[in-house]
Amino acid sequence: MPRISSIDTLQQNEQPTLVIRSRTNIQGLPQLIGASMCKMAAYLEELGEMVSDMPFVAYHTFDMKDMDVEIGFPLAKPLPGKDDIQAGTIPAGIYAFCMYLGPYNQIGPVYEEMMNWIGEHGYVPAGPPYECYYNGPEVTEDQLLTKVSMGIVKK
Repeated sequence: MPRISSIDTLQQNEQPTLVIRSRTNIQGLPQLIGASMCKMAAYLEELGEMVSDMPFVAYHTFDMKDMDVEIGFPLAKPLPGKDDIQAGTIPAGIYAFCMYLGPYNQIGPVYEEMMNWIGEHGYVPAGPPYECYYNGPEVTEDQLLTKVSMGIVKK
């Protein structure tokens, strides 16, 4: 059964990233994420650099037929992009976040809970939500651990 931790806030410093921003539908998303992460991992190896935290996907739209997503890796320092790999940042600010344990295809209610919590605490969303992935295909779906975070500002 999917589980969610309590929702809380954190102060995020600006985080340098390497990202691939693309459009896909929900059916193509898993393959796009895998291919993008492999491509960026190969580029980081070419540069002799490492990631500084877990990979993420920022969801600029949730249209399941035409999703605008940014797939990326956090870095310890800014690095140059190459081809469709772009240098980017996760903006500094206050973020609402929670940890979710369960299948990716059952994460929808987490967003509903977070939106309710954000409104009840006098905030509005600011920017795209991020999902950071702490494990992957090596575990069963019910053991997938994802941090969901959304930038927020006071109303």
